[in-house]
Amino acid sequence: MTDRDAYIALNLIDQLGPVRVRALVAHLGSLQAIFEADEASLRGAEGIGRELAASIVARRVEADPAAEEARARALSARLVTPADPDYPAALLKIHDPPLALYVAGDLTPRDRQCIGVVGSRRCTQYGKGVADRLGFQLAKAGFTVVSGLARGIDIAAHEGALKAGGRTIAVLGGALDCLYPAEARPLADRIAKQGAVISEYTLGREPDRTTFPYRNRVISGLSMGVVVVEADRKSGAMITADQAGEQGRQVFAVPGRIDQPSSHGTHHLIRQGAKLVEDVRDILEEFEYLIPPSATASAGAGTDGSPAPEAPAAPAFVFGPEEGRVVEALAEGELDVDTLSRRAAVPVAKLGALLIGLEMKRVVRMLPGRRVVLTVTLPRKEAEGE
Repeated sequence: MTDRDAYIALNLIDQLGPVRVRALVAHLGSLQAIFEADEASLRGAEGIGRELAASIVARRVEADPAAEEARARALSARLVTPADPDYPAALLKIHDPPLALYVAGDLTPRDRQCIGVVGSRRCTQYGKGVADRLGFQLAKAGFTVVSGLARGIDIAAHEGALKAGGRTIAVLGGALDCLYPAEARPLADRIAKQGAVISEYTLGREPDRTTFPYRNRVISGLSMGVVVVEADRKSGAMITADQAGEQGRQVFAVPGRIDQPSSHGTHHLIRQGAKLVEDVRDILEEFEYLIPPSATASAGAGTDGSPAPEAPAAPAFVFGPEEGRVVEALAEGELDVDTLSRRAAVPVAKLGALLIGLEMKRVVRMLPGRRVVLTVTLPRKEAEGE
């Protein structure tokens, strides 16, 4: 059995999941060993009790990767695992990357530059308009817009990206063949032609109250940053924002009316340190090293194609103060993320986005165990951000 087949088969076993699979691999030595170990050996792994060990022994015989792939092909989809080269690199760096992704459409190298746009299902017209505009402008700037295909803000963000002719990825809270909401099927088909619709759930898995919160980590995990447009204090969008912070992604929030419940969540995020977004440039300036000035100007255009207000030309890129401190700290040697955060005086929530950008520029490399190493030798004044 190949690693790829093993990932697909393990994903078919209920209550296993990526964290427990990692524990089993650490205990047994390989993915293949999970299919050969007896029940007592399985129980030796952290988080694997008697009941789950018995379930693994019973279900691993039934799991048929080839049959599952055939079912996916019947839906014009395919499976992508961590053993495949097109599995999203950003997901491999989160605590619990999906064992397998069911993909309708294509994942491309362009999707390394993703921004999540999420928010309330019960949104206002103001929120819907903002999400549409941000989706359009981010796509124009060359970012892939990631959201959850839910009613309200999510759908508006996808629609905006499609109108811009850009890429967008929908992360589902159920299986590809159990789409919710059902009326989003035409939109999902359009997204698959201009991006991807993805799910980690096995075919036939209906969405429920547990699947949506769990999938939110994939939205944030794919993204360099997450924009919350409207959200109640207790909502899926707020869960996504929390996970983005834990994963080291930048968190953005759009302010709203103080008398609207859908503004309470975004205002809370701003008070907690999320970057306030009044315009797409508030997002783009965090990732300016990825965007040519022409794309920034294009991004400022409205969804009706109206030109953006004239802006000063962007200077050639140099390390900003925070990036300079990160590079300077790493010049002393390899560091874990928490130590690097302290030495560079950059919050962990913001450090993740900086590291992704520096890694794309091939200045740093992420290592296992959330460690970072500098990959180039830089002149001193560049390292200091002067």
